Amino acid sequence: MTQQQPSWLDDHSRQRISNAVAAAESNTAGEIVTILADQSDDYGDVALAWSALVAFAALTVISIWPEFYLSKLAWFRSSWNTEWTAAHAFAIATVVATLKFGSAWLLLLWRPLRLALVPGPVRKARVHERAIAAFRIGAERRTRGRTGILIYLSMREHRAEIVADETIATRVDPEVWGDALSAMLAELKQGQVAEGMCAAVDRVGAILAQHLPRDANDENELPDRLIEL
Repeated sequence: MTQQQPSWLDDHSRQRISNAVAAAESNTAGEIVTILADQSDDYGDVALAWSALVAFAALTVISIWPEFYLSKLAWFRSSWNTEWTAAHAFAIATVVATLKFGSAWLLLLWRPLRLALVPGPVRKARVHERAIAAFRIGAERRTRGRTGILIYLSMREHRAEIVADETIATRVDPEVWGDALSAMLAELKQGQVAEGMCAAVDRVGAILAQHLPRDANDENELPDRLIEL
């Protein structure tokens, strides 16, 4: 089942971000690309791992207290003198583990629960990977001077990344972008998505203006509009 992606911004907010990009680029040769993603990964492997863990836990419980499950089965069958074999125990374990796995998987189809169970380092890595992939498609080597830079915001993970092309990366230390990310996340904590993106664009533009000022022949090589994934 395909889930409809929510719209985090209205048209006015999108235009504000585009205007902020244009204003920031008016003072620098850098080309700013903005991307807003609903979520950077579906974390299907994480859901699979949790479901397998639940099934394994069920098998562990059965192996420690098999009498409990066998007595329940005897009660269900209304049988008092059933002689249980290893085959019976294996069958019960298989059924219980399968039911536990399926139940956990169905529960984890609910996206908020699945995302809540994703470890922080995994979220961070997936957002970074998606940002790098988006940068390679949308900004890397797409300017003559290798002056593209991506501001990537992943809403559901509450994480952002800034990825710069070669020329910018050689002139600006990566830690410098932390100020722009902090400005963005401060606004996002207040629920101000457009303001957060604009704040990051303003900070990035100011940094680029210092290290890569605009020259008289500069052209706008990448679109200013916000890309939504």
